[in-house]
Amino acid sequence: MSTNLKEVLGLIEQLESTFDEYIQSFKKNTDEILNNIGISWKNLKIEQEEIQKIDQNIENQKSEITELKIKMEEISKKREDLKGTKEELTSKTTELKNTLNRLQSDLEAPKMELNDITSKLNSTNDKTLLKESEKNALEQKKIDNENKESQLKTLYTEEKMEDLNHKLAQLKRNNFFTSFLMEHSEEEIPEVDIIAMIMSQGSCNLDELKKLLDVPPIMAVRTIKQLAVKGIINLDESTNIVTLP
Repeated sequence: MSTNLKEVLGLIEQLESTFDEYIQSFKKNTDEILNNIGISWKNLKIEQEEIQKIDQNIENQKSEITELKIKMEEISKKREDLKGTKEELTSKTTELKNTLNRLQSDLEAPKMELNDITSKLNSTNDKTLLKESEKNALEQKKIDNENKESQLKTLYTEEKMEDLNHKLAQLKRNNFFTSFLMEHSEEEIPEVDIIAMIMSQGSCNLDELKKLLDVPPIMAVRTIKQLAVKGIINLDESTNIVTLP
């Protein structure tokens, strides 16, 4: 009986020891669980705050997105308006360019005509000045010849009348050419230019005369030969030298 009691007591002690160990282990595990729960709670609270911040950021971003959408719609509208304005301005620019080109084209003909008239006027003025200069020179030469004629009449005696008559004939011939040139000096005829050139140079080469005259070469040659036939000038066809009689 005592043996059984001892065994029972041993079992009780063993049970108590095991229970104490269980209690201690349970307490330890409970403390750890509570500690973990506290940590988890704190972490959960932190995460909740972060989630709230994220939610707030999302709301803010939604608001910004809404504002951006409104601005994009306004920009799109302005873009369409500007596109329409650009097309209108492009059309007006094209129209103005066409008008400018037409005006420039219309002004081109009058401009060319004005330039041509100006050129002809300048050429006419130059020729007028040249003819005026030639006329003055010929008039002076005529006066000189008349003075020489008067001097010859005064100085020469009757004994030298024959020689005087010859010289007078020469002077009259010169005066004839001078009068002819003065009479036609303002006219655009090649005869005037031909005689004036021969008188100024004494003699001229036929080829030189053709180059100096403002007429075609064939017309210049024909005019020179006509003057030679009339006896107004001399033409040596072997040398092509032209002189006055």
